[in-house]
Amino acid sequence: MRNTKNGRHVLDISRRGLLQGASALGAAALVGPLGTSYASAAPKKGGTLRVGIGHGNTSDSYDPATWTDLFAQTFSAARCGYLTEITADGSLAGEVAESWEASDDAKVWTLKIRSGLEFHSGKTVTPDDVVASLNHHRGEDSKSAAKPIVEAIKDMKIDGSNVVVTLEAGNADFPFVLSDYHLAILPSADGKIDANTSDGCGGYVVDSYEPGVRATMKRNPNFWKEDRAHFDGAELLTIADSAARQNALVTGEVDVIDRVELNTVHLLKRSKDIKILATTGTQHFTFAMDTRAAPYDDNNVRLALKYAVDREELVEKILSGYGEVGNDHPIGTSNRYHASGLEQHAYDADKAKYYLKQAGLDSLDVSLSAADAAFAGAVDAAVLYSEKAAAAGINIKVVREPNDGYWSNIWMKKPFCAVYWGGRPTEDWMFTTAYASGAPWNDSFWEHEKFNKLLLEARSELDDAKRRVMYEEMQAIVSSEGGVVIPMFASYVMAHSTKVAHPEKVGANWSLDGFRCVERWWFA
Repeated sequence: MRNTKNGRHVLDISRRGLLQGASALGAAALVGPLGTSYASAAPKKGGTLRVGIGHGNTSDSYDPATWTDLFAQTFSAARCGYLTEITADGSLAGEVAESWEASDDAKVWTLKIRSGLEFHSGKTVTPDDVVASLNHHRGEDSKSAAKPIVEAIKDMKIDGSNVVVTLEAGNADFPFVLSDYHLAILPSADGKIDANTSDGCGGYVVDSYEPGVRATMKRNPNFWKEDRAHFDGAELLTIADSAARQNALVTGEVDVIDRVELNTVHLLKRSKDIKILATTGTQHFTFAMDTRAAPYDDNNVRLALKYAVDREELVEKILSGYGEVGNDHPIGTSNRYHASGLEQHAYDADKAKYYLKQAGLDSLDVSLSAADAAFAGAVDAAVLYSEKAAAAGINIKVVREPNDGYWSNIWMKKPFCAVYWGGRPTEDWMFTTAYASGAPWNDSFWEHEKFNKLLLEARSELDDAKRRVMYEEMQAIVSSEGGVVIPMFASYVMAHSTKVAHPEKVGANWSLDGFRCVERWWFA
């Protein structure tokens, strides 16, 4: 994927380069919990895809700075273009950016903007549009959810058909960052984008948009990707209620749904007209401990709690088999540098007792806050955890917290609580968001000098082999010394009509094929 030219690092994004780098972030096979694989026929054009999505709010808007959920992600991916795209196999491809190259210290990135691209309005996509689109999320007055990931940009300048980006410090993953769903490329005028425009350069043109209700689109006849955008049109519908969403699929009102309820997935599997689609990526469920507070400030106590949870039981009973066991670090098997050789933490009451004794304790009494607002089945997961931990002399009192206000009143407020994480597509992104010293969302308030040193070094390291060693060591540190119990990675579980076809592999970085089902799928 990377070669060196004139002292600079150039990324090869040719078809051959992509195939060679197919394991960049891992690949998600289309399998259910029993390993059933799904194949598909060659794509053909036609029809209108209807997608029922369990997200969407009446306060949503066209402004990319405000996008927060899967409805916005799916709508924007169909309508807009991005500098880069995470492909279904987890590698990185150029979109609006045809190619990119980095300086030796990964601080200066030169993005070659693809020529011949047009917005739906007919305006040509230019480097000025790219700069204005990124600047929309920058600056002291920015309220964008993407502001933290573009804060590292120190300067941008246009050099012919290129945009040259200078970062505050080296970041070898910067092209991955540019795939973030907020960073859509929109038309600009006088150095600014119109944040309320419906224009874009994606595969579909907006017909109508009613926030929190639906969006309708038609195929962009001038779309540059010849092997994408197979549907004549698409309709996205917000169906927040899970029962209503599944009923809409069963009755044929929609063709695809996300967020299938795991306790009723067996009902959908009975239908010969419906297929279940599950991918396991970076989504994970955790129990976070405040490492500043006793008894969680003692790593022996943290290790005792890690050996006191039955991970297989949680995957089977809470996830109905749709997931994988976790190993107390947030890097999943779909990530590029997943430490597959790391010793797996497993339920062991004797080991848990041993670590309690190392902490000078014969028993332990703690309270664990949980609500289904944290993740579906969080309270039941906490109860199962409590039942198994008792054999090690660990008495976990499960506190059922209100769903309303959980994230503002419980998360990062109570010393031991259940947490949902969607994960991030790169190791640096995930670790920087929730494990780096002082990170706003470091929900265990964990500090580790060597980890922080490795995080900075790995970020600017362009040698792939050296980066792997660093990230694997960081995973080992978090697993053995971190303040978070991570028992399971949860699959994205979707369902669709048998009339719908898709590639053999779909993206595992987000639900609905990396939220690009409208662009990548077709009718059989």
